[in-house]
Amino acid sequence: MSSPSDHPPLGVRTITVKGQRLRIAIRTGDGTRPPLLLMNGIGANFELLQPFVDALDPAIEVIRFDVPGIGGSPPPAIPYRFATLAWLVARMLDQLGYGQVDVLGISWGGGLAQQFAVQHSTRCRRLVLVSTATGALMVSGRPTVLAKLATPRRYLDPNYLARVAPELYGGSIRSHPEQAHELIQATQAVGLRGYLYQLLASIGWTSLPWLALIRQPTLILAGDDDPIVPLVNAKLMQRLIPNARLRIFHDGHLGLLTQARELAPIVAQFLAEEPRPDPSRSRPDGSPGRMWRIVVLIWQNLTQRMTRLHQRRTR
Repeated sequence: MSSPSDHPPLGVRTITVKGQRLRIAIRTGDGTRPPLLLMNGIGANFELLQPFVDALDPAIEVIRFDVPGIGGSPPPAIPYRFATLAWLVARMLDQLGYGQVDVLGISWGGGLAQQFAVQHSTRCRRLVLVSTATGALMVSGRPTVLAKLATPRRYLDPNYLARVAPELYGGSIRSHPEQAHELIQATQAVGLRGYLYQLLASIGWTSLPWLALIRQPTLILAGDDDPIVPLVNAKLMQRLIPNARLRIFHDGHLGLLTQARELAPIVAQFLAEEPRPDPSRSRPDGSPGRMWRIVVLIWQNLTQRMTRLHQRRTR
């Protein structure tokens, strides 16, 4: 596995979207495939995903961005929620000239990807969820593991990272903790404010009541030794997302990076497949049912209110 810093991303620049500066990177493709938008984990700038990008089919255009408060994107004036950030991402795509994209989210970014797929369903063609779960309502890892995620110390203290990486990330890092150090080397200094905003964005959030509303073809990638997100969460999502399939790999929470050469072709193949019938539409009326319609109406109402509030505060 090469270090992300060995291959700096191309097409890096900073843009301003609705008053928020965002640092982005675009790896151009050949125009024959839909672009792929990547959503990163908590506390990590987009360079962390470089091993996966390097291993991915070069025909696929790849869009990355630093979440506000992380990497080269300054923190916003006030905290945000996933709904607000999904709205900002959609506006970013508008400004960059993208219509429909495929979306891949890893860990914390997997929650944002789920939110985006439902909130902006026409913008998301296919969805890839990696080492992620349903938020507040999920089967959590051990408390000792989760406590280590409460602060960005692992990004700031190499000695601390060396001690906690095997327990925290699992998989191949248990026997090769230096892999975690190589990956974390690509991250920039993490500010406490930006990290706290990411934590606040996910507090109380859950996708569990509305997973059935994710109608995009969905690939779920999960490691069989993930201390942060136990495997049972991926199995639950597979059952509740109508058009989802699950691929289990033998590694831990950072398997997308430590096994990039093995997993990138799987992702590329999934994105290239012809559409398959949505099994959830086999019912005569083709609808998700009265309960889900109520959930949609409530959720849309809350999302609209939060978006309007954010817009007023950023004017």
